[in-house]
Amino acid sequence: MRTRTLQFQLVLFVVLVAEFSSVQSHALAPGVTLTPAIVESGSPELIRLQAPYVLARIEGEWLGRKLQFFPNRDHSSWYALAGVDVEALAGSSRLTISGYDGSGEKSQSHDFSITVPIHPAHYRTSSITVEPKFVEPGPEEQKEIQADSKAKQAAFATLADKPLWSGNFLAPVKAAPTDSFGTRRTFNGKLASIHKGTDFRAAAGTPVHAGNSGTVILAQHLYYEGNCVMIDHGLGLISISMHLSRIDVKPGQRVTKGQQLGLSGATGRVTGPHLHWAIRWQGAMLDPAKLLRLNLTNIR
Repeated sequence: MRTRTLQFQLVLFVVLVAEFSSVQSHALAPGVTLTPAIVESGSPELIRLQAPYVLARIEGEWLGRKLQFFPNRDHSSWYALAGVDVEALAGSSRLTISGYDGSGEKSQSHDFSITVPIHPAHYRTSSITVEPKFVEPGPEEQKEIQADSKAKQAAFATLADKPLWSGNFLAPVKAAPTDSFGTRRTFNGKLASIHKGTDFRAAAGTPVHAGNSGTVILAQHLYYEGNCVMIDHGLGLISISMHLSRIDVKPGQRVTKGQQLGLSGATGRVTGPHLHWAIRWQGAMLDPAKLLRLNLTNIR
């Protein structure tokens, strides 16, 4: 009786191992990894494809956005820096990746597509009091807001088609980021919004630096953002510094990692001096604190 029990347990163990291995093999296509491995709403993601054969180019799509892959220094791997918008719903998503040979002909064996589960991120709620004009803008303010929207759309339409950043991203000020990203906010008890950046506690006049190299695509005063600088880091990735007291760069200017962009302040819709730093990828707003934790040193 004991022998039969042991045999049954052994068979059950083998079946469970086989089922587990099957699930694991379908979880990710061979050679595809995502960092961070647990994908949450608002999370920046480094996608890596290590193909077992030489490919001329890689194309991809995720969450309705085109992925732009680039090879690393020795062409052993292909990368895309992407992300999930802070307002994205939790659930299953399809990450489509296709490889092409030297002639550009697509091969069925070059399909690296995977299913990626998106987990909910748990953010705080808060209530903030600001000047009434920032909750219910008047006619003149509405004109300014509309003009700002056009200026931002024009800036977003001029992005580089190659990576302009190099290595890890650095914090824009010498201060720890708060956990303010994703916070559901109520302004004056009326207007609810989602905080789509990270606040740094920076006294007025604190130097603000570029988180990485890129090109300035906007440097002007905006109604809500105050004095604002946007940097194009390439392939749809943008960093945004808001509420500055002074701007030291101009649109079209190339900046290097750590270069001073201006000084922190309290312009725009604020309750006091601080730096609001936001990360945008193809319209998706990502958690800047998580971007700072990504290890990008050996990529380019």
